[in-house]
Amino acid sequence: MAAFVVSGSAVAQRMRNDRGMRVLIAGASGLIGSALGERLLGDGHEVRRLVRREARGGGEFRWDPPSGTIAEGAFEGVDAVVNLGGKPLFPGRWSAMRKQQLTDSRVEPTEVLAEAVAEHGVGVLVNASAVGYYGHTHESTVDESAPRGDGFLAELCEAWEAATAPAGDARVVNIRTGLVLSAKGGLYGTLRPLFQLCLGGRLGDGHQYMSWISLEDEVGAIAHVLANDVAGPVNLTGPAPVTNAEFTRAVGRALHRPAPWWVPGIALKAVLGQAGEEMALFGQRAVPAALERSGYEFRHPTLDQALAAA
Repeated sequence: MAAFVVSGSAVAQRMRNDRGMRVLIAGASGLIGSALGERLLGDGHEVRRLVRREARGGGEFRWDPPSGTIAEGAFEGVDAVVNLGGKPLFPGRWSAMRKQQLTDSRVEPTEVLAEAVAEHGVGVLVNASAVGYYGHTHESTVDESAPRGDGFLAELCEAWEAATAPAGDARVVNIRTGLVLSAKGGLYGTLRPLFQLCLGGRLGDGHQYMSWISLEDEVGAIAHVLANDVAGPVNLTGPAPVTNAEFTRAVGRALHRPAPWWVPGIALKAVLGQAGEEMALFGQRAVPAALERSGYEFRHPTLDQALAAA
């Protein structure tokens, strides 16, 4: 039976008219996925979730990316798919086996979803990626027009985004997310108790840039790209990236704690190898050019505001 195709423009029009839409989320139990589900439900949309375990009803559907199987009915009437899955990059060293696991947990599921999007005529695919795509940008500011950088993370992001190719005529948005600020999880959720114990400090020379975004703006931006005819790579970062030294001072201010410590870069590389270097010592001065061109207005445009919200 031929699939009914809902174009990306039709999906955006539906959201603008407050008619609601049906969104299928993979990775819905994570920090971003949970908040996004709540946001979309609050906006009057229907949310379905893909899960690896047995489905428990309530809009859950089981899938198994390695076998390419998705429970029947999961895509019925779906207007958009949001893919946020992937094994955590940190902590731990990146052995050859670990790198393959990180790649497989992103590329394979994305290919399965992209093929299903094309098969079922879904209008929109929003796929996770990261500002690690740009490698180490040093002092240079980069937007979505910048080429892929060097390093494992850059190669991983490139492969992750390329895996959306089978989505066919769907409007595909690759969201290159920076550091999401939330006390509930992520890097800030890990750092917060350390700073509260006065154990915070800069990493390496502190000159590496950190592209941050509040959790509220992260989910707001995803809802925005669903509702507007945005396609291609989109940086999900705040408008003013800061250095690690500036970030450290800002966290100290937010928590009213000193941050006197310093972790030498050589120690991070000795303990964590390439993972320590790319995750802690590399930085991206990425700005949300595509997001701002599309008309998105940040709730938390400064780091201090984002930390206060977290």
